[in-house]
Amino acid sequence: MKIRLMFVALLALALAGCSGRSAAPPSTPVMAPNFSDADPHPWQGRAPQRYPVHGIDISRWQSDIDWPTARANGVSFAFIKATEGGDLADPAFRTNWEAAGRAGVPRGAYHFFYWCRPAAEQARWFIANVPRSPGALPPVLDLEWTPFSPTCTRRPPAAEVRAEAQIFLSLIERHYGQRPLIYTTVDFFDENDMARMSGHAFWLRSVAAHPDDRYNHPWTFWQYTSTGLVPGIRGKTDINVFAGSRQAWADWLAAHMR
Repeated sequence: MKIRLMFVALLALALAGCSGRSAAPPSTPVMAPNFSDADPHPWQGRAPQRYPVHGIDISRWQSDIDWPTARANGVSFAFIKATEGGDLADPAFRTNWEAAGRAGVPRGAYHFFYWCRPAAEQARWFIANVPRSPGALPPVLDLEWTPFSPTCTRRPPAAEVRAEAQIFLSLIERHYGQRPLIYTTVDFFDENDMARMSGHAFWLRSVAAHPDDRYNHPWTFWQYTSTGLVPGIRGKTDINVFAGSRQAWADWLAAHMR
């Protein structure tokens, strides 16, 4: 298994990088997570710590990240905010994208959907800002309600939500050659019957219970805290797990990395 993990790590390093490629850093496998939590949940039963593969999702709010240190302390993957709506780009995206690639952290970009813009317009905006970098993880569509938005608190009916999401997903898949992931929350998933979005892997948020207890739906990634503390990152950050063993993670990477 160590040999397989080493191979996948080396492959990711060879393909990752700045707008395409960058120098390869350490080739050692990622170690067990060395994380803590500023506000830990008292997990009962199936705690996230039972899963061996952990990663982060970040945006401009994490400020400068020491990616080699984060990787050395157990960050096996990162989802990085790229865009929002049809005209907002995260100002830290390019820096994080390139630095994560140089550090050998498998990374994917995510788009925060805005319910007052057509899906096709938002897909074009994502494509304009996210490079087709070799070695990238699948793109992610982040679907949530926006009750605190100063410009758009619209909550379209479920059928429209799923139709718009599918337009975005199809355009992104066609451009990048990867089937995107869907990130969502418990309330959004339930209210919009997201289980009907078949054919896409889900990244689910559940900070107070195992996702099997909240969603009753298959998942690939689980966001279990938004108050995580990770060496190399100042302040709090989201932490996630992959739904499987280290061998399953190696197999998933081999099958899904660009």
